[in-house]
Amino acid sequence: MRTPIGRRRLLKYAAAGLSVAAVPAIAAAQTAVQRPPRRTVPDEFSVTTPVSIEVNARPLPSFDTRDRSRLRFGELEYRSGLILTSRFRGFGGLSGLRLDAKGERFIAISDKGGWFTGRIVYKGREMTGLDDVEASPMLGPDGKPIISRGWFDTEALALDGSLVYVGLERVNQILRFDFARGFTRADGELIQLPLGVRKLPYNKGIEALVVVPKGLPLAGTLIAISERGLDAQGNITAFLIGKTLGLFSIRRTENFDVSDAVLLPSGGLLLLERKFSWLGGIGIRIRRIALASIAPGAVIDGPSIFEADLGHEIDNMEGIDAHVTPEGDTVLTLVSDDNFSMIQRNLLLQFTLVE
Repeated sequence: MRTPIGRRRLLKYAAAGLSVAAVPAIAAAQTAVQRPPRRTVPDEFSVTTPVSIEVNARPLPSFDTRDRSRLRFGELEYRSGLILTSRFRGFGGLSGLRLDAKGERFIAISDKGGWFTGRIVYKGREMTGLDDVEASPMLGPDGKPIISRGWFDTEALALDGSLVYVGLERVNQILRFDFARGFTRADGELIQLPLGVRKLPYNKGIEALVVVPKGLPLAGTLIAISERGLDAQGNITAFLIGKTLGLFSIRRTENFDVSDAVLLPSGGLLLLERKFSWLGGIGIRIRRIALASIAPGAVIDGPSIFEADLGHEIDNMEGIDAHVTPEGDTVLTLVSDDNFSMIQRNLLLQFTLVE
């Protein structure tokens, strides 16, 4: 029998599901670019140069709160997890995460238009903490922090070599940064978007971005997926931008909305999704989509390979990425957005994809 959800815990997941507040800065990166000078600031962004911050990590030895010995969850096997905290006031609101090929260096974005970069520290296969973490504000076309023009809700992140794409849900725009021109100090430029992107509903806009690399169907295309921009049939609207142009839909089931997406090294697309209700709290799942099924006008679908609810160590999970270990394991890394709430958590979770 499940323990009833207390008011405090329910409010926690209400905040997670409703995304009531825009959140600060986070991002992290992995390019061979020379890093700009660093400066330490105790608790907030006060300059446009990166600042070094300390992030504390508490381990999560298990994922299932009802059975601590359980490791297998659908097609995923739990590896390790961390609860992240920092005295830096701008830390939190993590909405997107991308890792290098080793799963060590990272770039992350925060809801309040900021970058976090750094390195995940491992002991064997388990994460033990973060190191070399830097925070910096995201700069717009005018070289000023984007929050100065009211651009918040930086929710989606994709990498294409030194090019970094960021989705701005508040204004339904996408910024492109060239990290070869100053790393996180690079100015962002707005890219041309299909008309439908600008018409997405407020606070339900672009939530996931994926760039398709060479050698795969849709190579050179930026896939942009909305959180809950629905078509006439109630399915989630998504866009193809770049070499392939068009609109397609993702079948929406069980009231799940899109949080993020990642393209696996094998070519499959994984969708991270979440839902919220006052009775059931928050739930998440991962669906597998065949990349070859995506085309202008298509309505795509795929099986769920992982689901979790309040009986698991989850929060407002908003970011997902994948890398392959030297042993050949495909590892999925998930990150949560705490909405800068004292009753939510910044979680970093890793699972092995059992294919």
